[in-house]
Amino acid sequence: MFRFFEQLVDPYTPYKDSDRPPKRLLPFLLDYAKPFTKILIIAALLSVVVAAVEVGLIYYMGRVVDILSEEGTPAEIWARYALEFTFIAAFILILRPLVQAIDVLVLSNAVMPNFGTLIRWRAHRQVLRQSVGWFENDFAGRIANRIMQTPPAAGEAVFQVFDALTFATAYLVGAAILLADADPRLAVPLIIWFLLYAGLVGWAVSRIGPASKASSDARSQVTGRVVDSYTNIHSVKMFAHHDNEIAYAKEAIETARTTFFREMRIYSIMDIALTVLNGLLIVGVTGWALALWLQGTASVGTVAAATALTLRLNSMTGWIMWAVSTLFRQLGVVAEGMETIAQPVHLVDADKAESLKFEKGQIVMEGLTHHYGRGSGGLEQLNLTIHPGEKIGVVGRSGAGKSTLVKLLLRFYDPEGGRILIDGQDIQTVTQDSLRRQIGMVQQDTALLHRSVRENILYGRPDAGEAAMNDAIDRAAAREFLPDLVDSDGNTGLDARVGERGVKLSGGQRQRVALARVILKDAPILVLDEATSALDSEVEAAIQDTLYNVMEGKTVIAIAHRLSTIARMDRILVLDEGRIAEEGTHADLLAAGGLYARFWNRQSGGFLGVVEAAE
Repeated sequence: MFRFFEQLVDPYTPYKDSDRPPKRLLPFLLDYAKPFTKILIIAALLSVVVAAVEVGLIYYMGRVVDILSEEGTPAEIWARYALEFTFIAAFILILRPLVQAIDVLVLSNAVMPNFGTLIRWRAHRQVLRQSVGWFENDFAGRIANRIMQTPPAAGEAVFQVFDALTFATAYLVGAAILLADADPRLAVPLIIWFLLYAGLVGWAVSRIGPASKASSDARSQVTGRVVDSYTNIHSVKMFAHHDNEIAYAKEAIETARTTFFREMRIYSIMDIALTVLNGLLIVGVTGWALALWLQGTASVGTVAAATALTLRLNSMTGWIMWAVSTLFRQLGVVAEGMETIAQPVHLVDADKAESLKFEKGQIVMEGLTHHYGRGSGGLEQLNLTIHPGEKIGVVGRSGAGKSTLVKLLLRFYDPEGGRILIDGQDIQTVTQDSLRRQIGMVQQDTALLHRSVRENILYGRPDAGEAAMNDAIDRAAAREFLPDLVDSDGNTGLDARVGERGVKLSGGQRQRVALARVILKDAPILVLDEATSALDSEVEAAIQDTLYNVMEGKTVIAIAHRLSTIARMDRILVLDEGRIAEEGTHADLLAAGGLYARFWNRQSGGFLGVVEAAE
């Protein structure tokens, strides 16, 4: 039974990605709720039916009182109404639980788990479509927090709409009809109370949404700061900044506390005012019913029904108010999450983009300009042709544009001017995935996934077999440290998890795992960004020949400060202020006596030191 309702909606149903998600709250929720349209209509109808049954039971309680007030012995009354009583009993015992059970199953089993899952799934997919630059501008912890807190908030909002608000609306309408049917004057105090109640709800709602959004944003800020400290725990400990990090987090925690104070003040005012209003409701309706009975214009059953109805409304109004406030509080959380989820995706594939058709691997950069929107730094009108199979070394001071060149080649950013062609195809006209499949890269700061060594290596080519993986491990000189690896769950060797960003491995071990991953990928274009910088001299020497073997038949771009690692390249480029200042072979550049020669002469052990960067 449960499985039937749980499978009524598929949260992973295919949908079309949007580069410009709705920015307003209601269109955003409606867009995500499309797969649930039919089931939500059913939920609304069931809620109305349940409310009608509840009002009907109160009405029938008044009827029972009137029946029992009729003249005649109990036996005579039973003889007249036995069939009616039996039918009502059967309805209460069988049909009423069945209707309410279906209502609960639709909301709790069909809607709630699947709606939150759908939003979490789509939100994660949407965020992963963002560019590298987008992620560089925010806390990873805050992004993750918004992805995690938005789905349950949206699910709770939907639940309150169809469990509480639809039921309450139908109940109030039914109550007004019941009282008006008994005596139209009884509906007057109910209507007056409802107007005052609606005013209180409106007052609370107008304040709860913004207050909740502020609280949610403050909580995300706390998460962002805390996760930032945890992620960089080595730096925190190394610089002995424990107290500074505590103070940094405390500032955000205190902000979260004060915003929560403001939010809870609204609830306190709301609860106090609601108690006063409910007193007016009980006295107004029940008192008037008693007055009508004293005048002989209302029956005892009418008084009983009116009293039961007002007492039921009294107990419901707190729930309804809480449901309404919860709804808007959760909508505030959703609105805060939308600041991340609903951001437009700027770096997208062109319309009708096709896969990159790789032929030989020629790379041409024409007038390449990029300053990250700052007007300086990066690259300026760079022109470069890298021939198929050519090995290019790139050197330069910090900020000369080396990393920018690589980021543009991988299309982590789109250039502000110029273009990059691979085998004659503008990389902005092909799909990003097809471009990056043709490029293997090892970076200086290698961050591994918090998974096993095996999973990290196979990330380069998930369908590779054990033999190919083991060959890559051997070629990257990564075999020797594997037997010593063990994680907290007792997994060893290739199955040991490496910790967040690979923190359980040394820098050299991380680099060798990353090299094995790139070797396994076997992409025709290879980018090495300080690929051996984390290795000691002995290990570097051991894999240097391997690297050159891996380069065979590939187009290679190698960035290095340790110039000995690129001395054997076909051509070396010296970047300065975003332009190519010098180019040639190692021997040619030394003979020219320019920047490269100065770098070479002043480095220690082949490392480009800080002296040159200061010049």
